Parts: sequence; C-alpha cells; structure tokens
Amino acid sequence: MNSYANPDTLIGAALAPLDWTRSFGLVIVFSLFIAACAQFAIPLGDVPITGQTFAVLLTGALLGSRLGAAAVIAYLIEGAVGLPFFAAGGSGIARFMGPTGGYLIAFPAAAYITGAFAEFGWDKRYHTAVIAMAIGSLVILASGWAWYRIITSTAADVSFKLAVLRFLPGDVIKIALAAAVLPTGWALLKRKASGDKK
Repeated sequence: MNSYANPDTLIGAALAPLDWTRSFGLVIVFSLFIAACAQFAIPLGDVPITGQTFAVLLTGALLGSRLGAAAVIAYLIEGAVGLPFFAAGGSGIARFMGPTGGYLIAFPAAAYITGAFAEFGWDKRYHTAVIAMAIGSLVILASGWAWYRIITSTAADVSFKLAVLRFLPGDVIKIALAAAVLPTGWALLKRKASGDKK
C-alpha cells in the first residue's frame, strides 16, 4: 500500500517501504517532537525564542513535503484543542490570534517547502540543506512579521526589529544544527546499506 512518505527523504529511505499505518505513526511521533522542542522557550517580549523552528524545518526535511506538513498540522491541531504543546506549555486556539499567530500558521508551509527541497536531494549536502532550511525559516519569519505588525499596529521598521531581527542569530544556529543532521544521516544510511551487501 502506498503512502504520502517519499522514499527520496532520509526517513523514507531508512524505513521503506512505509504503509499508511507507519506513515500515520510518523506524523504523530514528529508532532510530539515539535511539541517537545517548543518547551525550550526563552521569554523575549511578546514572542519567545523556542526550538519550534528547528523542529519544524527538520521534520519537513526528514519526512518530505506532504508528510512533513501533515506532522506540523497535527501538532497545531493538538495545541489548538488544548494540549500544552505550544511554547512553554501554552495551548488553545487563541494562540493563533496572538503575537505568535503568524509564525504558527506558517509552520506547515515551511515544512512543506523544506521537504520539497529534500525530495530533490538538497538534504544530501550540508550547504544545500542550509539553503533549503533558510528558505523555510524566511517563510516563517515573513509571516510572523506581517501578522505581528497587524495586531500590534507598529511601524514596519519597529515590527521588523521585534518580530524578525532579534530572532535571526538564533535561527542561524538552529538551521546550522538541523542541517548537519541530514548529510550525516544519509552517510550512515549509505554505510549501513554497504555493510548489508557484504
């Protein structure tokens, strides 16, 4: 039975063949992974620094566009219905209407885009993995900035500093760490496959 898992992604290649049951299990597991990373939160005004971006981009890259986006959507639904899965144990649909709403609604798109790049092999080299994740991160930051500016009614330059600029150093670190997982994982998978053939 086919699934939404793409065999060109690291998880798809490692666990192939993936049926619907295993694909569903991956969606749940990675939604919980994002929730766990969201608990690493540093208060910083209206929008905290969290591990969510790291988890969302890595989820997309590991699972691919459709399955990665599905895992992120599952995470958002889990948090919206009351599970304490958002930053620092937050929950509820009201989070989508607050200062962090723009970031949250961009998570599925960022995972999908990063996953699409991974499906084209961008995750096999460190520098292309960084580029793919940087693009995904820019989607999140742009959406977060636009929404933050709307709900706070602040000038473009002020909202840019508050919603984008101060998060760039952390995003660079998170992208560098997440991107390192991918080529390393492919190398280990290739080594394992070579060993199995001997």
